[in-house]
Amino acid sequence: MIKPKLLKPGDTVGIISTSSPVAAACPNRFQRGISELESMGFKVKIGKNALKRIGHLAGTVEERLEDLHEMFQDHEVKAIINTIGGYNSHQLLEYIDYNLIKQNPKIILGYSDFTAILLAIHKKSELITFMGPALLPQFGEYGGMLEYTKKIFKDVLMTQNDEIHIPPSKYWTSEFLAWDIEDNRPRQLTKNEGPLIIKEGRARGSILAGNMGTMLLLAGTEFLPTFDNKILFLEEDEQENPGTIDRYLTQLRHMGVFEKINGIVVGRFHPKVEFSQDYTFIDIICQATKGYDFPIVYNVDFGHTDPMMTIPNGIDVEVEASNNNVNILFCENSVQ
Repeated sequence: MIKPKLLKPGDTVGIISTSSPVAAACPNRFQRGISELESMGFKVKIGKNALKRIGHLAGTVEERLEDLHEMFQDHEVKAIINTIGGYNSHQLLEYIDYNLIKQNPKIILGYSDFTAILLAIHKKSELITFMGPALLPQFGEYGGMLEYTKKIFKDVLMTQNDEIHIPPSKYWTSEFLAWDIEDNRPRQLTKNEGPLIIKEGRARGSILAGNMGTMLLLAGTEFLPTFDNKILFLEEDEQENPGTIDRYLTQLRHMGVFEKINGIVVGRFHPKVEFSQDYTFIDIICQATKGYDFPIVYNVDFGHTDPMMTIPNGIDVEVEASNNNVNILFCENSVQ
């Protein structure tokens, strides 16, 4: 795998929008995200089409693709951050110049629907990509990015540690404050009870991280990475429900994914998903993985709640789940 160069204060960060046009609809939130990056010591370059809007999209396929390619071509830009997710980043996949990316490797970061681009680049360009904070939801947080999110961001992207232990956050939040209308105060935080063990065990493998529904959009295409000896880091948004999450996990089973992987780490679900007490998420995933023996943990700090960790696709990770204790260890540098 190709490791991008580490990020340093003074570096230029490029901003793109590959799917939803929310950045155009929330200029105050957008500017707050830019200001947070600048306060962290970065210069910011905004893609010429990042604030475009055409229906449910942040510009045409050609406009969104142009920004992505220009950021990889621009030697000043050291990292690329997506504004937010959506539904249609995968429209770009067949048109991306993966050889250009391979020849100009750099950090590329985001989550949710952006999973499609992160996984396709990881597969086709052999570049380590990063599932983690996006401009609007995390960098644009009132009062600045939450401290846990910022710390893991810096540990993963701005240092060269041979090992990084990923502890649980102390607090988390799912409170919704309408952007540019109500997001004028800090959100209420809840004590984090930490990750939960579904199946005990110890496993090591390379990370494959993404939004489940978006990852499965790539099934049967050339853009889906292999699952051999992977530790899956899976997340979902608040628009899903127990039935759709059950369906995604069953599809992974039918694709033979569970025969190949070494473990599963599941991010914290938004409370709006509303699992029932008589058939919980534990019941759902145990049914989907019936007959397989690998560690499964969930309620980990990533997904559609905050704070969130930064997760590098392609590096080795060790997950140990036993005696009510979960240890997640990134076992190598993700940047050089």
